[in-house]
Amino acid sequence: MTSPRTEPASVPRERVLAPFGRRTAEIVGRASYGPYVVLRCVDSDGPAPQAGQFYMVASAERWGGGDGERPFLPRAFSVLRMIAGDDGRLELQFLVDDVGPGTHRLCELTDGDALSIMGPLGNGFAPPREGRRPVLVGGGVGIAPLAIWQDQLGGGAPALLGFRDEARALGGALLADVTVATDDGSVGHHGLVTDLLDEHLALGSSGIEVYACGPEPMLEAVAALTAEHGAPAQLALESGMACGFGACFGCVIATRAGYVRLCLDGPVLDAELLRGIG
Repeated sequence: MTSPRTEPASVPRERVLAPFGRRTAEIVGRASYGPYVVLRCVDSDGPAPQAGQFYMVASAERWGGGDGERPFLPRAFSVLRMIAGDDGRLELQFLVDDVGPGTHRLCELTDGDALSIMGPLGNGFAPPREGRRPVLVGGGVGIAPLAIWQDQLGGGAPALLGFRDEARALGGALLADVTVATDDGSVGHHGLVTDLLDEHLALGSSGIEVYACGPEPMLEAVAALTAEHGAPAQLALESGMACGFGACFGCVIATRAGYVRLCLDGPVLDAELLRGIG
């Protein structure tokens, strides 16, 4: 007899389901924010994503090392922003950092080129509980799902953002009501973004719910701080994903509810599920 499945998330979420298979989305614009590139594309056939969901993204052409070489796997990208057009089509925006061959190819794309996309996938953010005020905490390209979430919340959610240096801090312009921390002190607070969060929680954690995305050490610190201050938190985790829909088991992580696949049960999980997991 098999054991009943334990639900891995303690916060109710509404999952927007993706159409079957991959589809093509035309690039209609690109912009640079320091080393980051924002790609804008039109999705004619997909539903509107929930903040925190992701897409498996690849260039529709030249997606690989060259003739006779294996193609790259699609990359998982959270939606940065979504704009609904009057014609019913959606503009999706993705934030890309040129850190390897696959992301370099994506950063080469320009108007008229095509993306191959599949999504939206996974579970996104849930509304704040018990009338709490949302506070957004992001690090590096982890700011992406926080931008669309700030849009969907309708404003009023402050964003605490951490970057390596002044060039990368230009990405902070993608959100509103931003306080910035940089590792080298070139912009804003000299130190970690979790320093800013600690100060924010100390002013009144009873009315706050934290939403965070960024590097693993940052998310671990957010989980610890929110536990210390008694504030709930929802964390958008990052993991290597080869398929995006649960077939490859490449994104399995341990939680207090057991092992889960981030592409299906996340990428957004309640921080409480990760506390004490080392």
